[in-house]
Amino acid sequence: MPARSSSPIEAYLTHLTVERRLAANSIDSYGRDLARLAEFAAGRGARVDRLARLDLEQLVRDQMAGGRSPRSVARAVACYRGFYRFLIVDGRASASPADDLRPPRAWTSLPRYLSVEDVDRLLAQPDLATPRGVRDRALIELLYATGMRVSELVGLRPADVNLDASYLTCTGKGSKQRIIPIGDEAAAWVRRYLREARGPLLRRRTSPRLFVNARGGGSGLTRVGFWKILRSYARKAGLKAAISPHMLRHSFATHLLERGADLRAIPMMLGHADLSTTQIYTHVLEQRMRSIYDQFHPRA
Repeated sequence: MPARSSSPIEAYLTHLTVERRLAANSIDSYGRDLARLAEFAAGRGARVDRLARLDLEQLVRDQMAGGRSPRSVARAVACYRGFYRFLIVDGRASASPADDLRPPRAWTSLPRYLSVEDVDRLLAQPDLATPRGVRDRALIELLYATGMRVSELVGLRPADVNLDASYLTCTGKGSKQRIIPIGDEAAAWVRRYLREARGPLLRRRTSPRLFVNARGGGSGLTRVGFWKILRSYARKAGLKAAISPHMLRHSFATHLLERGADLRAIPMMLGHADLSTTQIYTHVLEQRMRSIYDQFHPRA
């Protein structure tokens, strides 16, 4: 267990890291939510382990008023519940003020995605006369072709990709692995990247990552680095929406469903733990049902 001299928040984050072995991204999310809790407590001249239920309710209201989405606030509430339960088990508190703390009701929001034409314009932007441009085209093609999370994409190793069999092995949340098919177009661009661009970018260095940084050679591309690349190409393509890697993930799922894919196959490719997570895409199915009804029902 963490040393008693450590702060409650430090002790909890150490517990999540060492004992529960959560992923680094999850630890970062917990850390941000707990930093808001600490800032709120400091503003009231109190310690985080001395806040009352009314204090936490005010914190939730403040976050909603500050523009955070209900889903983000709900995640923070879950974090606070776990934090105060830990304090009780660790002997730092006798009761939890967050036991019955309720998150706000999340509204149903449709995922933002690109049209096929917008994706084509985005893919046309990299300069294919340069190793960096070939790498970027392969990155975007592979992300759109597989629907991977950006952390999964930049974490790929050369051995994870079987181009001859047209699939890759992806390590997702909770270190769970899944197999995702790769289309011919994306596979062709990954082959070209390996043939023409990866060596020049490495500059005789070595790297365990499939996609390497254009500046450091041996270092792998980061999530933030890819987000900047994507944003730059979106501006060049004249796309008005604020593009993110996750929008390409939504585009992958939406375009598959629009073309008749089975909804039950989507969570396997996206790495969703259950079908309910994939139900945000039912707007596509509803549109398709309406179209089929109008086309075939004799009294539509």
